[in-house]
Amino acid sequence: MLTVKQGYLYEDGKPFFWLADTAWLIYENLEENEAEEYIKNRASLGFNVLQTVLFYSLPERKSIKDGMPVKGKNQFCEEHFAYVEKVFKIAKKYNMYIALVPCWGSYVKNKVLTLQDIPRFTDFLTERFAHNDNLIWILGGDVKGEENPELFNAFGNALKQKDGKHLITYHPFGRTFSARWFNEEKWLDFNMFQSGHRRYDQALLNEWDDYTQIYYGEDNWRYIQERKQYKTFKPCLDAEPSYEGIVQGLHDYDEPYWEACDVRRYAYWSLLEGACGFTYGNNAIIQFYTDELPYGAYGIRESWRAALHAEGAGQLQLIKKLFESVDFTSGEPRPDLLVTPQKERYHRISVFAGKGFLFAYTYTGDRFSLSLDYFNGGTVEGYWFNPASGAKSYISAFEGRGSVSFRPAKRRELSNDWLLILQSV
Repeated sequence: MLTVKQGYLYEDGKPFFWLADTAWLIYENLEENEAEEYIKNRASLGFNVLQTVLFYSLPERKSIKDGMPVKGKNQFCEEHFAYVEKVFKIAKKYNMYIALVPCWGSYVKNKVLTLQDIPRFTDFLTERFAHNDNLIWILGGDVKGEENPELFNAFGNALKQKDGKHLITYHPFGRTFSARWFNEEKWLDFNMFQSGHRRYDQALLNEWDDYTQIYYGEDNWRYIQERKQYKTFKPCLDAEPSYEGIVQGLHDYDEPYWEACDVRRYAYWSLLEGACGFTYGNNAIIQFYTDELPYGAYGIRESWRAALHAEGAGQLQLIKKLFESVDFTSGEPRPDLLVTPQKERYHRISVFAGKGFLFAYTYTGDRFSLSLDYFNGGTVEGYWFNPASGAKSYISAFEGRGSVSFRPAKRRELSNDWLLILQSV
């Protein structure tokens, strides 16, 4: 079972590094044998959580009083629920958690799910699924908490009362943060933010998903910094960064795609700012697109089976292993150790240090200098870590005092990101 402690997640008392894949439509678009094929692949790549939605498509009827039939091959019926249970069992077989959104945010926005429905819906959900020990509840579903805070609070409180053993979080609208609405609510165990799919220059596109109140662009680390302004310190993570294989900005299919290097950047930027984990997404996999379908969303370019082997997904296991090799829960962002001036956007240098280690990430391969006083004069070994390949290359031994300048090699790739590792000897 998962618990929360001092800004991180724990499983049976040990630190739990959240590495999730986004599988929103697994219950609508996959058969049981396909679901096991997918889950086994994700487990082989180090993923330990799947973000899924029980009801995604809007029902034919605008009411749930007689149930919630959904479009697609799986209907609101015993067959659908039995299939969801099978997915829970498959996930448990591969030591994975199911993070379950009961219904997508459109149910609330379209008043299909109302405040009056919460007691009955909560009873159903907990009676049906709370026996699964690999369950995590996610409220929201790409929706702003301000759409109906009374409903979401009632939902969270009811779930916490009926099922006090499973963690509850909230998946918000693009470029928003659950902490802004619910951080002080007792039902919310940890926060999610959706840094989203837009570039720095795409703040306003005159599309349905514009959000003008706060815009950080691609600086997903700023959401974690924002956490400092709230009274209660809770774990948080980027639950929807730019998906690999999706067009930048979503709406114009002539725009370039987000690629593996962008996935890595979002992961390292957020984790080195203190996130408790990271969620990956791939455009083909979130919708489980196949070549037999007449169309796909957001500039789809491959089938979900081809996307299983996308670079970004495979590279995230490297950062998970890296963090699990140190006491990452002892770490904290340490920009004060950066001697050279901090730069902006892609040239930012992220610094994170804990017991006996220091990580520094550069997306562009810039030269930077660090103070080694953090190591109190002890001997320190330095390594360059290639986030794309996982190669760890020894630099030298250093005395843990004063400042040292570092500059990685130039790679002939789309990006030149590197992680500097300093470890006490």
